[in-house]
Amino acid sequence: MMSVVFLIEQVAVGLYILCGAGITVSLYRVLRAHSEYRGTYFELERALARNRRADNLSNAIILLELVLIVVGMQRVVAPALRQTIDIPQSVIMQSSDGEFRTPTPIPFGGQLDIDTSGVELQQADQVNIILPTPTLTPTPVGTIVPNTRPAECATPDLVSMQIPANGMIVFQPLTVIGVASAENFAFYRFELRGASTGGNFATLGVDGTQPVTELAPLGQFAPGFYTPGEYQFRVSVFDITGSLQASCTVTIFISEPIPTPTPLVAEVEGAP
Repeated sequence: MMSVVFLIEQVAVGLYILCGAGITVSLYRVLRAHSEYRGTYFELERALARNRRADNLSNAIILLELVLIVVGMQRVVAPALRQTIDIPQSVIMQSSDGEFRTPTPIPFGGQLDIDTSGVELQQADQVNIILPTPTLTPTPVGTIVPNTRPAECATPDLVSMQIPANGMIVFQPLTVIGVASAENFAFYRFELRGASTGGNFATLGVDGTQPVTELAPLGQFAPGFYTPGEYQFRVSVFDITGSLQASCTVTIFISEPIPTPTPLVAEVEGAP
């Protein structure tokens, strides 16, 4: 259901155009059938014209209801899903804090012998020395395809991406995290190139009108609409004249959703 909502949001403009054209044609046929109804005196022809008028009027009403449904999906349902749905992040911040050793449990009622031969106590004059705590470096964790072509981010201070990472395998909706800004900033958008786009960059319909100068969410990308395979995912930034100012392109691999393992039920001895 979530994928259908996001698909409708992305193709909403095309649906509006198709529905508008259909409503226009239906109303034209209603007027023509009404003119035929008034221009004939034969009961059979009047009945046929009356039926055509009713059918085309019904078509126009159905298309109008479809337009209202698309508006509701685009303006209400999709934003609500983005705020409430719990989408697992593809990148988890981990840290390395040296060698990890599990504590040795103390037996019940026993004593723990501690070897203090390797412990060096500080001198009295070193007690008040403040030692700096090293900053833990976040490590992206996820399925990364090795030997992937390098990312193309000419100006990482203006446009960069943390999620999706270069070479990442993507199979579920994710929140794009990065930086997108430029001088005389106007908007940024997501673009995708691969098998489903005919080998050309296609706009995904996600436009941001506010610059993002620090690492933060830029928008959402739903890969379920595209054929599995290798793709180039790009964030492009434009200025107030509509000119491209900066971009960042990473390679991603869209795959089918990973199946959930089915738990095995142990057979009960003696069960039929």
